[in-house]
Amino acid sequence: MSLFCGVGRAIALVAIVITVCGSSWATAQAPAEAAKADAPPAQSTEPQPGDLPDDQYFELFREFVDTFEQIDRNYVKEVDRKELMRAAITGMLTELDPYSSYIPPADLADFTQGIEQEFGGIGIQVQIDPETRRLTVVTPLPGTPAYRSGVLSGDVIMEVGGESTEGFTVEDAVKKLKGKPGEAVTIGVLHKGSESVEQIELVREVIQVATVLGDRYKTDGTWDFMIDDADKVGYVRLTHFSRRTGEELRDALEQLQSKGMKGLVLDLRFNPGGLLSEAVEVCDLFLEKGTIVSTKGRNVPERSWEAHQPGTYSGFPIAVLVNRYSASASEIVSACLQDNDRAVVVGERTWGKGSVQNVIDIGGGASALKLTTASYLRPNGHNIHRFPDSKEEDEWGVKPDDSFEIKLSDDELRDYLIGRRKRDVIGSGDENRPKDRQLDAALARLREKITGKPAQEPAKPAQEAQKTGSTHRLDVRALPA
Repeated sequence: MSLFCGVGRAIALVAIVITVCGSSWATAQAPAEAAKADAPPAQSTEPQPGDLPDDQYFELFREFVDTFEQIDRNYVKEVDRKELMRAAITGMLTELDPYSSYIPPADLADFTQGIEQEFGGIGIQVQIDPETRRLTVVTPLPGTPAYRSGVLSGDVIMEVGGESTEGFTVEDAVKKLKGKPGEAVTIGVLHKGSESVEQIELVREVIQVATVLGDRYKTDGTWDFMIDDADKVGYVRLTHFSRRTGEELRDALEQLQSKGMKGLVLDLRFNPGGLLSEAVEVCDLFLEKGTIVSTKGRNVPERSWEAHQPGTYSGFPIAVLVNRYSASASEIVSACLQDNDRAVVVGERTWGKGSVQNVIDIGGGASALKLTTASYLRPNGHNIHRFPDSKEEDEWGVKPDDSFEIKLSDDELRDYLIGRRKRDVIGSGDENRPKDRQLDAALARLREKITGKPAQEPAKPAQEAQKTGSTHRLDVRALPA
């Protein structure tokens, strides 16, 4: 079983319809064999309050079997028995909470690939261009088949395997482009400024997806993690918490320390969560002691994770960026660093997901359940979960520190994401950072700590830009393939 803290895919997509997340990272955790260390103690076999006698269980199952049989025999149209059974499983889990779900066999491979950060593919990020509605390359990933073949940012993929991509969704395209390593796929590419489609045959390889990103790519295709060379301020973005996130972050911190880093921005905005173990590891990188997080469930004893001094990166101030789409594992990290006085939290109140899911193999490992089994508590003892009846004044989510709450309007958020997407293109040469009042405030705070000089008051936006609300305006998601 694998302990997971992340929002569900459907919820993440609805909430972040204009952002770049939108992929299956929100729910992509590994099956049992991939994360034995995350598993909680064995569940109790003792009778629990509310348990039914055996004869009543038999009556319940008989009612279910009778219903199944009646549908199978007498429904007006022939039904697929497997699909009917899977619908029943899905229905049971849907009744529990928004985060428990069934992972059918057809989805399990993609689910596992997401959390393991690797898959068979050609190595590009793709999106549907909002103006042309055609499948467009955001950027090739360094060292991959697409990168070596000369595929460039802005190229339009007209065909995959001889099939036109017109009308494709980004998910349709990813399914076509992914496949077993060693297998070939031919794509028809329309380069910028060209009138003819070039047919390029690519052999799929194992593609590894990074979860720790910097401010922009360097000319060699690696990330630049130093956002301010003058004051030595580092910057790392965590897109989600997967199997190698802690390791990737340690590598980035080593690079920054070798360049004399004096302060760090940890950007957790739009981070939907992921593995609990990786959230704990990230926290432990910055704390010498103190409680990181604790969990409490119905059939498992309360467990607490404590920080350890060896391997800690200390001696510099940290500013953590969060927004309304930072959820679960990212809330664990921001709450931990806030409660332990290790970082100032800047931005917006977070999503509010304080539950932990176990990924449990069923059907001999052919499918899985993602089942809520525990709640987590931040170091101060509070559960940050936002329940359906929670009010604005209730205690949920992670709030920015006093005077560091900065809400972005829908327009600001859209402009930031478009600008961020352009800056994330390899070789773009974009010297201008997108406008970002939250990042500006974080940098000002760190410079104040580093230099001892008071920060200047940041410019406030026009009154109309203060409004926030629905962000269902533009879909600029980009998925790896």
